[in-house]
Amino acid sequence: MAQESAGKTGWWRTFHDKFVVEERYMDTRARKALYVSAVILVLVGASVFFVSLAGVLQQDGLTGADESARRWLLTLRSEALTVVMIFLAIIFGPVALPIIVLVVTVAWGILAKHAWRPIVLAAAMLTGVGLAQLIGRSVERDRPPVDLMLFGADHTFSFPSGHVLGASDFLLVTTFLVFSRRQNSRAAVVAFAFAIIGVFLAAVSRLYLGYHWVSDAVASVALSLVVVGVVIAVDTWRTARVTGEAVTGELSKADSPSD
Repeated sequence: MAQESAGKTGWWRTFHDKFVVEERYMDTRARKALYVSAVILVLVGASVFFVSLAGVLQQDGLTGADESARRWLLTLRSEALTVVMIFLAIIFGPVALPIIVLVVTVAWGILAKHAWRPIVLAAAMLTGVGLAQLIGRSVERDRPPVDLMLFGADHTFSFPSGHVLGASDFLLVTTFLVFSRRQNSRAAVVAFAFAIIGVFLAAVSRLYLGYHWVSDAVASVALSLVVVGVVIAVDTWRTARVTGEAVTGELSKADSPSD
């Protein structure tokens, strides 16, 4: 009977600890740098997005380059390159990417000692989906000519690009959540470089295949910067502690997790 009670207590303790927010320790300057980075990302992302939005609504500004960029991309089309771009579009598309995100978040949530980071990743992805749907239905921008689309016709709204926003959110947020807990700054720089390349490829694939205008992709990346900035701010506020200050969770500096 005592063993059964202890087993139940142990199970509940493990479940409870899973949802205790992890805490990490750093000096004051490092935490301030994270907050400053978050503010910069939000301000830059919001500024670029609203400039893009204004251009779309007024049909000037950045949108002036949309048609010339589309025509230039038409000259680059080839059979081999089209196969590569279709592959990228599938990976970052509305079927494959949600599956990837689901697998990553569930596996991460099960394997990690704390579920805070996978929960934040899932929340960021859902926020991106919600923003794309809300803005798209509000702006109602037409896509480029359907007859030039290379992977089937798409009659939904063009602004912003859900593919690009989803790819950018997933790659950038995941990279931050993983490497913000590492002390190796070189590895973090390399990881973010690969994430940025991934975002670029996702955007180029949508433009090359004829589904979006350049301003759609720019606005999507800008929105993603806002999401990433908010994630950095919330994660820092909830988990970053300076040695000596009062803690809000159950972890002490000595047992702060490294995973």
